[in-house]
Amino acid sequence: MTVHSAGREALDTEHRRRFLESGYLVLPGLLPEALRERLVPEVDRWVDEGLRARSIAACVDPDRHGPPPVLELELPAHGELLAHPPLLRALTGLIGPSFVFHHLHSDRQAPGIPGKPWHHDCEPHDGSDPSLVMVHALHYLGGLDEKVGSLAVLPGSHRTAAGKNAYSHHGTTELPGEVVIDRLPPGTTVLLNSALFHTRRPAPEGPGRPRYFIDASYCQAGARWRPVKPHWRQMLARARELDLADGQWPELFAEHHFTEYTGTV
Repeated sequence: MTVHSAGREALDTEHRRRFLESGYLVLPGLLPEALRERLVPEVDRWVDEGLRARSIAACVDPDRHGPPPVLELELPAHGELLAHPPLLRALTGLIGPSFVFHHLHSDRQAPGIPGKPWHHDCEPHDGSDPSLVMVHALHYLGGLDEKVGSLAVLPGSHRTAAGKNAYSHHGTTELPGEVVIDRLPPGTTVLLNSALFHTRRPAPEGPGRPRYFIDASYCQAGARWRPVKPHWRQMLARARELDLADGQWPELFAEHHFTEYTGTV
């Protein structure tokens, strides 16, 4: 495995250059143990109490199900993670100081779960500047190893305009030029340009241990981005009520960075 990595120190211009060029950056151990120990039981609750299923249903059929009873960011450690200072400092170093939270997903992926085909996760915006960046922060609470599976990325693929599923016909198979990330310590965060193609692969030796996984996305200010959750206004309003930005990031949960919700895509 060869990865572009940076520790918990401040990112420099070389990290930014590599991120802009390759489309990803690995931050080993970005999440401290104390935060991970609080996040894991929250993920368990999210999955075991059916809250994740309710959240998905609220997006798939909002007219029938309405908003979810609990938002992920209302779980205390999840809310703290969204504005974790080292994470926001890293984002500032890569895309500048003005960005907005887009959405949050949390899961405990069971051992043996099938892989996810090649895809990207970038949403469009209504601006005229194609250089504006959306970033996904992939948090691996328990790390990655041969018992969990791997993440493969296709460096540079974010620089070519393509639909989210343009490479999905390849499944999870190896593609020329890919980088496989299969050894990460617990609490590592991988920052992806959201337009970068990537795939999740299962453990090569069969069922191992669960993959505790949280991803949060952030969009560079300068245009209005398309939301992916029908209850996006409620989500941002609740984040402001809880003061998750701690008064330091005025744009982090601002509604004016988004278009109207137009349905699932």
